[in-house]
Amino acid sequence: MDTIEFFEKPGCSTNTKQVAALRAAGCAVDTRSLLSHPWTADTLLAFLGPLPSTAWFNPAAPRVKTGQIRPDALMPEEALAALLDDHLLIRRPLIRIGDTRMVG
Repeated sequence: MDTIEFFEKPGCSTNTKQVAALRAAGCAVDTRSLLSHPWTADTLLAFLGPLPSTAWFNPAAPRVKTGQIRPDALMPEEALAALLDDHLLIRRPLIRIGDTRMVG
């Protein structure tokens, strides 16, 4: 079985519980910081590309909750630029297992 590459927000209690559940199920999990990973448009779109751009955002991110960022008002190019500028906006976790990528 492939190791699960799990991009998380360090300190997020929900991500911690998710990783614990995966490990309890016998999965090998390699956790990585979503915030410090050197994302590029291509690497991020490999996860997010199949989804509508409004689903790329973490609805609990402070800038989304306050309305400073309105995902529904952004074109996909603008949305991607916002995510690359502020990784807290990225919906999490991002998970890679071999060639398969998942979001949330």
